[in-house]
Amino acid sequence: MRNFRKINIAFLIFSLLLLSSCYNKKRPADTVKIGVATGPELVLAQTAKKVALEKYGLKVELVPFTDYILPNVALSQKDLDANVYQHKPFLDAQSSQRGYKFAILGKTFVFPIAAYSHKIKSLNELQPESKIAIPNDPTNEGRALLLFQKYHLITLRNGVGILPKVTDIIQNPKKLQFVELEAPQMTRVLDDPQVVISVINNNFSSQLNLNPVKDGLMVEDGNSPYVNLVVSRIDNKNDPRLAKFTKAYESDEVVAVADSIFKGGAVKGW
Repeated sequence: MRNFRKINIAFLIFSLLLLSSCYNKKRPADTVKIGVATGPELVLAQTAKKVALEKYGLKVELVPFTDYILPNVALSQKDLDANVYQHKPFLDAQSSQRGYKFAILGKTFVFPIAAYSHKIKSLNELQPESKIAIPNDPTNEGRALLLFQKYHLITLRNGVGILPKVTDIIQNPKKLQFVELEAPQMTRVLDDPQVVISVINNNFSSQLNLNPVKDGLMVEDGNSPYVNLVVSRIDNKNDPRLAKFTKAYESDEVVAVADSIFKGGAVKGW
């Protein structure tokens, strides 16, 4: 029994080493392996793949994921050369929790949060003490308040970072009244007679065919910390193949497809 157990352990160790060597083997000189989220963003990556081959002779193997954790796990384990699906706040949180040593190679698109109204057509019409509906989860509340600061309607205390709260407002000249609600309610309160502006995520606003760029009174731009990124490891950040892929992603062809898919609702971040 003891010898049999030793053989099993030895076989397991050998199998793990063999599996690791298969994952970490170098890809051909003209090929990169990129992780990407399924759905519309996969279509954008497929366009970048086509551009990379046509313009730079670079072959791109795309690996779709339905999960937001595994693409970083695969990148860390060197089963991928890079991934394209996350914004910096998510990347920072994952790196802090899991000790990843990743590098940002470029920006892709912001899928923006925006402020909409059925009561006013421009911010010039916004009256003092107007009620403003914002999401109550930390990330989207922070995005909403940063948006109001970007348009000079409020001032947040210094050093608040990307997760400010209503209590962090230090100047509010119009004395706007911020009402915090669940994110899915943001579309419904547009017709509430007491709510002048509702700040809505892209995934909810699209359900009403609202376009953040065309219909939003305020909208995040390419400088948003929530712009999605092309991410590699520190040890391969200078790989010229990844520079070519990033350049292919930041192409007019990809922008055109994004405009078509998102109806102008994806804001390029570069």
